Amino acid sequence: MSADELNELWEAVKKTPENIPLRKYLIKLLLKQERFEEAEREIKEILKLAPESEALQLALASAFYGQQKYPVALVLLEEITSKSDCSAEAWLLMAKVYLQLGAGDSAKDAYEKAIIIKPALEDSFLSAEINLKNKAPEGEKIKLSSFGIEGDEADEKAIDIEKPKIDFNAVGGMEALKAEIRKKIIFPLEHPEIYKSYGKKIGGGILMYGPPGCGKTHLARATAGEINANFIPVGLSDILDVYLGQSERNLHDIFEKARSLKPCVLFFDEVDALGASRTDMRQSAARHVINQFLEELDGVRHSNDGVLVLAATNAPWHLDSAFRRPGRFDRIIFVPPPDVAARAAIFEIKMKDKPTESIDYSRLVKKTDDFSGADLEAIIDIAIESKLEASMEAGKALPLNTQDLEAALKRHKATTKEWLGTAKNYALFSNESGLYDDILKYLKLK
Repeated sequence: MSADELNELWEAVKKTPENIPLRKYLIKLLLKQERFEEAEREIKEILKLAPESEALQLALASAFYGQQKYPVALVLLEEITSKSDCSAEAWLLMAKVYLQLGAGDSAKDAYEKAIIIKPALEDSFLSAEINLKNKAPEGEKIKLSSFGIEGDEADEKAIDIEKPKIDFNAVGGMEALKAEIRKKIIFPLEHPEIYKSYGKKIGGGILMYGPPGCGKTHLARATAGEINANFIPVGLSDILDVYLGQSERNLHDIFEKARSLKPCVLFFDEVDALGASRTDMRQSAARHVINQFLEELDGVRHSNDGVLVLAATNAPWHLDSAFRRPGRFDRIIFVPPPDVAARAAIFEIKMKDKPTESIDYSRLVKKTDDFSGADLEAIIDIAIESKLEASMEAGKALPLNTQDLEAALKRHKATTKEWLGTAKNYALFSNESGLYDDILKYLKLK
């Protein structure tokens, strides 16, 4: 199927969103074409209509696998394979996930279950890979995460600790957002005596949400630089582990390191995958990880004074509501697509040190409403690619101009549109306590 035909199918789905068979067909095509991120978003939407569908859950695990989000795929597959009537395809995918995580024995067990249920799934190449993994020295099969047993000095060094050299001066525009962060984050840390006089703890949790590619990670790093704090970025692969109890230990170790380095900013990316609703997980081991996360946030056993926990998500509506209770992620900040000043700054920063001539940034900015920072980078890359051929023929680097970037603009659409459409629905119909008021303001619906 061509790109145009796929786009036509997508338009048909948008006109009849309740047509589940049509949406399933679209998902199948997206996975086949390895458009895994788009498939993930579409699957999550249709799962709201059919949350018990194993086929959709398996498709979502496949999308995670395609994006190399192996720990997240494993959490979902644990749930699927816990059912007695689980499909052979689920066990086969689980074998592949285990293999990528280095768990050869578990991969072999899952693979054998798959071919017992459905012999036609036998894969000689996968079988050979599993056997090869199981012949590796034992030490190579044990370590599956960035952190290990307490007291292991090598694991201690694995925690990525930064001292950011950037601050808010490196964040173009978005002055209202920076003012909000100063009020909610920086002021308490710079004036602890005022907060303590009211019996308030210094630190806490801030949840940043918004479309992908809009600079949530960059903003978190700049926040740490603004207050001269240590910065620990945490990904899902740093926490989730196939061994029982190890994920909880990994999470505790990370918090302990942050407490020993205060003031410290602890940043969790894609926190919705780690903190998905426990009601959707039933007996999955991931429930224990969420409970551990909540316990660490509460700081009951260990004080979090001086530790600021920042988290980013593209889907706050998938986050367990317990995370938003007082003392946890009770402060929520919407990170919208960059405004006019921010887009101009991004263009100028990204075009710096590149051969250019007479670029009208104000003209470009007017044509890039709702474009994310990642979208603007993509436009520049497209323009450069188009210029490279002529430069090769000329034997020198030809300068980029406004027309080159405008031509690139026509070949790239704002990737935030789909997210904003989904967010609009939540803001209009699931906006308890005004949680998504900022989205309505951005869309000029309030």
